Amino acid sequence: MPHLTRLFIKTALIYFAAALLTGVVVAARPVLDLPAPLVALTPVYFHLLMLGWATQLIFGVVHWMFPKQSRDKPRGSDRLAAASYALLNGGLILRAAGEPLQAVQPSAGWGWLLAISALLQWLAGLAFVAHAWPRVKPLGA
Repeated sequence: MPHLTRLFIKTALIYFAAALLTGVVVAARPVLDLPAPLVALTPVYFHLLMLGWATQLIFGVVHWMFPKQSRDKPRGSDRLAAASYALLNGGLILRAAGEPLQAVQPSAGWGWLLAISALLQWLAGLAFVAHAWPRVKPLGA
């Protein structure tokens, strides 16, 4: 298994555990009378689950299992795959910090973290599409 695949998958597993814990905190908030701002963790939960766990796991498996691009570069551009890893995780970390900060102090201008996180995640998607596209072969190729 390629190093980048292991990195994507292990990171996905960490995000999966973090998402489940975040989901427990969000669900337990009303029962345990936890502070109301914890409701701001709901979008964090969904981002950790869908981008951190599912998308990252898919990226790792695609990097590993898609058809070879060529003999010289069987997995295509490792630089694009690594860039998508860095951009996706950078965006997720900013999102996980920005959502609660923006909810608790909207007037403090924390929204810029959310905008940057969205941009980084979009760039991660573009980098991964550019990485995987040449490996999707036409029928009969």
